[in-house]
Amino acid sequence: MAEKGIPQLTFRAVLLAIILAMVLSAANAYLGLFAGLTVATAIPAAVVSMGVLRLLGGGTILENNIVQTGASAGSSIAAGVIFTVPALIILGYWQDFRYSWVLAIAGLGGLLGVLFSVPLRRTMIVEDPLPFPEGKAAAEVLKAGDNPGPGLKILGISAAIGGLVKLASGSGLRLIPETWAQSGFLANGKGLAYLGTNLSPALLGVGYIVGLNIGIVVLSGAVLSWHIAIPLYQAFFLDSDPVLAAGVAGAGAEDTAFAIWSAKIRYLGVGAMLIGGVWTLFSLRKSLVSGIRSGIAAARKGSGEFVAETERDLPMKWMLIALVLFVIPLLALYQAITGLWHVSVPMTIIMIVAGFLFVSVSAYLAGLVGSSNNPVSGITIATILFASLVLLGLLGRDSDIGAVAAIMIGAVVCCAAAVGGDNLQDLKAGYIVGATPWKQQLMLGIGAFSCALIMAPVLNLLAQAYGIGPPTAEHPNPLSAPQATLMASVAKGMFGGQLPWGMIGLGALVGAAIIAVDEWLKARGAKFRVPVLAAAIGIYLPLELMVPIFLGGLLAHFVERWHKVTDADDEAKERVHRPGVLFAAGLITGEALMGIAIAVPIWATENRDVLALPESLHFNQWIGLAVLALVGWYLYRTGKKAQPEVVSG
Repeated sequence: MAEKGIPQLTFRAVLLAIILAMVLSAANAYLGLFAGLTVATAIPAAVVSMGVLRLLGGGTILENNIVQTGASAGSSIAAGVIFTVPALIILGYWQDFRYSWVLAIAGLGGLLGVLFSVPLRRTMIVEDPLPFPEGKAAAEVLKAGDNPGPGLKILGISAAIGGLVKLASGSGLRLIPETWAQSGFLANGKGLAYLGTNLSPALLGVGYIVGLNIGIVVLSGAVLSWHIAIPLYQAFFLDSDPVLAAGVAGAGAEDTAFAIWSAKIRYLGVGAMLIGGVWTLFSLRKSLVSGIRSGIAAARKGSGEFVAETERDLPMKWMLIALVLFVIPLLALYQAITGLWHVSVPMTIIMIVAGFLFVSVSAYLAGLVGSSNNPVSGITIATILFASLVLLGLLGRDSDIGAVAAIMIGAVVCCAAAVGGDNLQDLKAGYIVGATPWKQQLMLGIGAFSCALIMAPVLNLLAQAYGIGPPTAEHPNPLSAPQATLMASVAKGMFGGQLPWGMIGLGALVGAAIIAVDEWLKARGAKFRVPVLAAAIGIYLPLELMVPIFLGGLLAHFVERWHKVTDADDEAKERVHRPGVLFAAGLITGEALMGIAIAVPIWATENRDVLALPESLHFNQWIGLAVLALVGWYLYRTGKKAQPEVVSG
């Protein structure tokens, strides 16, 4: 396509990509703070692009590819920021999100992710190609772009449903609650039982997108925490913990379960994540070497040699110049934090080395399991641990800024890794449709920096309206920011803080057992796998968040069975699931954007009940459960009744 001179990087494509990137980054920021997960946005962006450019007189496949490339930065930058930057609020270092600092972390980290990922394209896409499932799916959507109408209709309807349910829920009109839960103590008060689910359509959509395998794994992790570890701790160990026992004295079963989970059991997930991050690095050591060799080979390639339009990456010379220009402001930022050159310079070196290594890891994992399943949080934990060990030697265990410095390094690396994995996914789609790589790489850089421009205002709005992190009197039901809370706990624990290291060690053993099971399944060639970081997320997060994710994955499985798609027929699966994926993406986007819209009047009036209707109009949790069931039925129906022309459109 590119060789034929078909327009790609046009003004309208760039402008539309920037707008979509900003909107989708805001939506993913809310979703990530709420549920600890973000989802890839390339396919919804491609469908919207085809519809909008058609209204403007028609767009080429390569213009639509540029739009989805830039817009997909919305998920990667949001993930990089919300997994790390809120930790600075949780640590008490910031009282609000500082615009210039968030811009520097997100914008420069994202641009470094683009630069670090460029040398990997030839190895992972051309010479030794990886599957890149979401890139292939986006390419199929782009190739079938003659009729985007059905897809836009699905997106619009589902976004409206997601938004209306969010408006009616506990943070808006309060017509229905946000959770359904049943709990109680067992005989003689020894042991307790808790069952609950969040009533969020967005989480149902997340589950549909990630599929049944991941849904089973995250729910199994939650069951381990809530149905095994918490009851055992309450029955046999609570009396030996006088502080926690006094805190839950007289409390109900649900409050007791959450108190034990918050103080003790969730740290099993921390340990599992730590061992998972280390294992990820070890298992990908060969791909790291391959990526480095590919980068060196690209740098040595003769400048006078003819390179086809579809093989032209950003020039290595200009990449090195840009790398230096982007690193200097980060060095100044680290110097402003520490005030010590002998600390800020090693911080910068760690950031550069870890950034390139973990962009390689992220790109490899995105190639295998997709960007939505890319364990960027595990990569970031490994970065923070390594940075903390170096900083311990430079600053000492009692340093006031050690934890903050480690988070600052991890934040930049996290943004770079998230963008790097996403970049390779987009380049795979471009490779299939015949795009020019350097134009895509430039567009992703523009999209990433555009998202960085709005991150601080969005985070401040959400923080003031809902609260971020642990519950407070002002915000009793905040956005939990699970990854950022985890990063803050790990960094603080390394520098004089108190952590339940026994639970973390036990969690590491659990993680090692999960890795062993997954390796056994891999050796048997099983389709079902047990990724340790997905299991760790399930252990670490509340059960109520994992249940709708599992149910969404179950719906995706039922759609496959209805269409009689076999496990071996991945291409048929992709065709069958496309309408469902669009519906799920609409649920996520609609709910997240409504969550941000609801935050505006709450922030303006400083009253979190400003939209709440009188209590006499509130429905009970069973009505909320019925609403979620109805949304699930509609999602299933969309997949089940998909006709061939809709699937291909």
